Amino acid sequence: MVGFVAISSEHTVMIDVLVIGGGNAALCAALSASENGAKKILLLESAPKKERGGNSIHTRNIRVMHDAPMGQLTDAYSEDEFFEDLLKVTAGKTNEALARQVICESSTCPPWMQRHGVRFQASLGGTLHLSRTNNFFLGGGKALVNAYYRSLESLGIEVRYDSSVCEIEIEHGRVHAVCVQSSQGLKERIVAKAVVVASGGFESNREWLRDAWGPAADQFLIRGCRFNMGVLLRDLIAKGAQSIGDPTQGHCVAIDARSPPYDGGIVTRIDCVSLGIVVNKYAQRFYDEGEDFWPKRYAIWGRLVAQQPDQIAYSIIDAKAQGRFMPPVFPGETAQDIGTLATRLGLNPQALTATVEAYNQAVVPGKFDHAVLDNCHTQSITPAKTHWAQRLDTPPYTAYPLRPGITFTYLGVRVNERSQVLFDDFSPNLFAAGEIMAGNVLGQGYVAGVGMTIGTVFGRIAGEQAARTALLV
Repeated sequence: MVGFVAISSEHTVMIDVLVIGGGNAALCAALSASENGAKKILLLESAPKKERGGNSIHTRNIRVMHDAPMGQLTDAYSEDEFFEDLLKVTAGKTNEALARQVICESSTCPPWMQRHGVRFQASLGGTLHLSRTNNFFLGGGKALVNAYYRSLESLGIEVRYDSSVCEIEIEHGRVHAVCVQSSQGLKERIVAKAVVVASGGFESNREWLRDAWGPAADQFLIRGCRFNMGVLLRDLIAKGAQSIGDPTQGHCVAIDARSPPYDGGIVTRIDCVSLGIVVNKYAQRFYDEGEDFWPKRYAIWGRLVAQQPDQIAYSIIDAKAQGRFMPPVFPGETAQDIGTLATRLGLNPQALTATVEAYNQAVVPGKFDHAVLDNCHTQSITPAKTHWAQRLDTPPYTAYPLRPGITFTYLGVRVNERSQVLFDDFSPNLFAAGEIMAGNVLGQGYVAGVGMTIGTVFGRIAGEQAARTALLV
């Protein structure tokens, strides 16, 4: 152990760069700090080793700007197109300077990731419209996380698991020390020249979710890990860090209602929404299922379901949709007619039959093409279905029950282009990366893979700036 001093039941540790967190952003920060000259680096992961990696283990791709085909990425995806995609899903609620910084730096990420052992593969079958914009990890997020941890080990960077940071000692925006407690009860006071906070949002904190959402939060499922309690986020805000973002906003997708309460991951997502209709407990449609390409809309559907009575909904398709979407982990409920399907779902058969009949009558036939914004739409019905509208008329019919699935929250701390946390002024030695600062770029909505882009870019920036700070002290 470096710089170890015993003080009764507590220890004091002196290091150059302390990284708090164990997911993608934290790992990128630690690696970048090493690349930029920091010698004594310590990474603290609150989870045990077998559960390390935070929400990153559930990811599968990163969104990347590129001016020409690059590796597994096809064609080109320009800075302006990337920004327009982000601007559309956030409805303008983004810091343009930071967003463009993320976008431009994203083009440098794949080669850097490969140097640290990450491997890429072609876009997965059943994944819509992403081969041009998103780089997929061979082996998924778990393989990416494991590659980074192997790289940390090869560089001699110390990692401690089961290590929860309970408080950061801050005065006038400068970090003096961090208080840590292990699962064995050992307390430490770590003094670091620079600190990177990459400890995620507060989505695992049921009490905080209830404060934001009210009783509806009791029906939420946590798609990500169980360790993101928002302890440091709350501590930083209480000590003067400027916050950014709405606590009710986040990456919130519609997942199978039968999913586990935590760590269900991507396999619990229901991806057939745009191929059929979605109804609430009263068998009524409530939103346009074909508004835009699924990668630009999947992360709003959890929030939409959360706004429905009892936070429950049902995605319904017919046989024509089979084979057109990534199959979920749980089989759907099936029936040969809509009335029987309703009964099996616990819905009113007459109400669901009427909803389907009204929808079928409103469908305007066109040329169905799920790869483009086609001309298959409805008319004279509310809500409309803008694209991919086909009559539900080919049995068997299949339904999946939906609940809100929270991946991460957008309330965070405000940062600048150097990843410094803003108090009255920007902190000279405290940096933030990943979900704890993603609200600077994501005010609402989501576009597939951009969370990993934010975490990778700002993780590398935070690590570099922390190393430079440490070398000057």
